[in-house]
Amino acid sequence: METHYEQLIIVLILCAHSVGILSALRALYTTRSSQGAIAWIMSMITFPYIAVPLYWVFGRNRFYGYVKARRAGDEEIHELAASLEQYRPDFACALEEKHVPFEVLENLAKLPFTTNNDATLLINGTATFDAIFEAMEKAEDYILVQFFIIRDDIIGRELKTRLVQKAGQGVRVYLLYDEIGCHNLPQAYEDELRQAGVEVRSFDTTKGWRNRLQINFRNHRKIVVADGKVAFLGGHNVGDEYMGRSKRFGMWRDTHARFEGPSVTLIQLSFVEDWYWSTRTLPELDWKVRPAPNGNMKFLTLPTGPADTLESCNLLFVTAINAAKKRLWIVSPYFVPGEEVLTALQLAALRGVDVRVMLPMKPDHKLVYLASFSYLAELQILGVKFFRFQPGFLHQKVMLVDDAMASVGTANCDNRSFRLNFEITMVGLDARFIADVETMLERDFTQCVEATAEDYDNRWFGFKTGVKLARLLSPIL
Repeated sequence: METHYEQLIIVLILCAHSVGILSALRALYTTRSSQGAIAWIMSMITFPYIAVPLYWVFGRNRFYGYVKARRAGDEEIHELAASLEQYRPDFACALEEKHVPFEVLENLAKLPFTTNNDATLLINGTATFDAIFEAMEKAEDYILVQFFIIRDDIIGRELKTRLVQKAGQGVRVYLLYDEIGCHNLPQAYEDELRQAGVEVRSFDTTKGWRNRLQINFRNHRKIVVADGKVAFLGGHNVGDEYMGRSKRFGMWRDTHARFEGPSVTLIQLSFVEDWYWSTRTLPELDWKVRPAPNGNMKFLTLPTGPADTLESCNLLFVTAINAAKKRLWIVSPYFVPGEEVLTALQLAALRGVDVRVMLPMKPDHKLVYLASFSYLAELQILGVKFFRFQPGFLHQKVMLVDDAMASVGTANCDNRSFRLNFEITMVGLDARFIADVETMLERDFTQCVEATAEDYDNRWFGFKTGVKLARLLSPIL
């Protein structure tokens, strides 16, 4: 009996190491960075019992099925693609000399910069949801809603009530959420919406047999579109903490933006691609491209994610950093840059660019917070300045480059946004929008304290060890 038991153990060990070797070969061919490939290969060969399950949950960087679905959707809506293309001469715009470095972003987006847009910054939760609910109230045909997190709390129930009311008025309502971000959302919340006639779907990250085990690929986009005429996107999810009601964080500093013009149609297109992945259906929407009633701002709509051929979000940050000549301000709740972004920041500082990075003082994710300390010394010595926002939690995702570009979106300055999440960013080249972002950030900087390498150096051994370990985990943070 003992002999059979020992033989079984040997067989299981051999199987585990065989699977480890096969998984290591896969990592060799598919992992995008050499550092990541080495880490996975060594761990799966030496200790496959834990490393292999972790690899199949966290190690992948491509989202299987989405690209095929998107292409199928494009084939199915080829008339839509053609109808949008006919508007290009009216709204696509040539770029000024100072904007030429950002022209490459059109190739990433496979979309042009468009003109005749209007944009309004929405600072913090009250302004954001007041504007969103006002647009919903005015909607006559349809409302598109997409959030990473929706909670069944005060603001979540207000959203539900308004969507139920609009559905009762005959307005078509489509709600798309991320099942990982909304894992605590009660089934009753969805049931009430469906009973009212709202089309509710999860993004369904685990759809497809190759996606069953993974939890990496999260749809982090936050989009609202009303009648194809007005759109919203930015950092806010649907939860009371985003309204400043959290006992833990208090004030919640975030930024959304309201858009009119051709950019609305392209934001809507991003929603439809995600909706098609989830449902394999295409809602009938208004695809007429309209100029904004007031405004001639230039914007690029840049959806990014793990289905892209290139690491589009990573390249967005690298492009913006490399374009900076005088000023580069980055605001992100999480700062875990990869080597490409880190190198670009170092070069910008060496060029004499005013590089500032605004981060939260209060952490919501401890590991990511710890990892950010590891970059203080190596960037500060070159002149990069770090600031930590004091009054509450900082969650906005904003960039400002010289007087040439400002962006607002959902992407953080971390590996997860660069390679693993579906994100969307609006890149603006208009002087008024840039000035509005500058004014907003200057006000935010007055509520910050400068962080220095001493914030790390003066900590105890355990904290420093946590920082080093967190940086090692940065590829999956």
